[in-house]
Amino acid sequence: MSSLIPDERTTCLKPDDNKLPMAALLALAMAGFITILTEALPAGLLPQMSADLAVSPSAVGQLVTVYAIGSLVAAIPFTTATQHIPRKPLLLCAIAGFAVVNTVTAITGSYEIMLLARFFAGVSAGLLWAMIAGYAARMVPARLKGSAIAVAMVGTPLALSLGIPAGTLIGSSIGWRSTFAVMTALTVVLIGWVCAKVPSYSGTTVNGRASIRGTLAICGIKSVLTVTLLFVLAHNILYTYIAPLVVPPGLAQKLDVVLLVFGLTAIAGIGIVGYLIGRWLRELVLASIMLFGAAALILGLWGDVPELFWLATCVWGLAFGGAATLFQTAAATASGQASDVAQSMIVTAWNLAIAGGGIVGGLLLEYSGTGWISWSVLALLLLAYGVAFLAKDRAFSPN
Repeated sequence: MSSLIPDERTTCLKPDDNKLPMAALLALAMAGFITILTEALPAGLLPQMSADLAVSPSAVGQLVTVYAIGSLVAAIPFTTATQHIPRKPLLLCAIAGFAVVNTVTAITGSYEIMLLARFFAGVSAGLLWAMIAGYAARMVPARLKGSAIAVAMVGTPLALSLGIPAGTLIGSSIGWRSTFAVMTALTVVLIGWVCAKVPSYSGTTVNGRASIRGTLAICGIKSVLTVTLLFVLAHNILYTYIAPLVVPPGLAQKLDVVLLVFGLTAIAGIGIVGYLIGRWLRELVLASIMLFGAAALILGLWGDVPELFWLATCVWGLAFGGAATLFQTAAATASGQASDVAQSMIVTAWNLAIAGGGIVGGLLLEYSGTGWISWSVLALLLLAYGVAFLAKDRAFSPN
């Protein structure tokens, strides 16, 4: 059994510390913040980029698509292939990729070069997302794993709720190229932060490296992946096509406020999850699915009532905020020493759900209007609840 355990050495932290290593965990959160912001900024800067690059708005939108494709195709093979590499240098390489890509984006006048750079940004993102949860978990004892992952994941809702609007505002003030230059500067600061505060762990020994097939065979992993796919697919159907849904309640001019409210309640959700996840992982997963389902039901029945639309938005944000933490903690706990490979599968399922949300939601909107969007979301969540509820194995155990 000893050959299955990675050779772990830290340079600045001991895993039996009683307190969370906040400086190191917040560095991981900052990495997640930059990853999400780099992915989504073209959507917020679409008019300026379209005019300057002399391409259509839909072509600028493909800069987001190709980023997601890079994450999707790279997460599992790259994570599997790099298990033997010491964790800190690998983390720094993934972060440095964003500095390079954002610099290229800021200075190039070629759409094709930018498209290629964005693909490689997605590759860096796939590798980084597969590392964050496992890295955070290795810094602390088992009882603090959930809380550590919650802190490391807080960058995601912060980027969605505050970072993207701020980036759009900066872009309108100083130009989109300068905005990406600012992203490069933030990344350089993060590299120094990681060098100073994040511990270094060695990679997995040859005999202990996890295979894709072996990881899938671990009890509970398939259930976690299925629930993740269904939950995130439901979210992205709703989130991607929220604009037409705000029209019936008369909130078309307040879409930015709706998204801000969603983001702020998501931050509250991740705070609640971080506080309770150490003991109540399974219950929190079921509660999150139920809350999201309740929001979908409200939108389906009373989506044209402004007050109830706001209520549904708050409940939805609260339910979704801690989702990444819940699913990544579940995968990390169930997979043990195969955590990084399991996390790469979570990344792949997440990106499949993002792509699927756009496709499924688009088809629903095209052929059925907005009426069926909420009900389709509810159906997916009922399936997710069933899988999570019936998972009597290690799928959602806090231990």
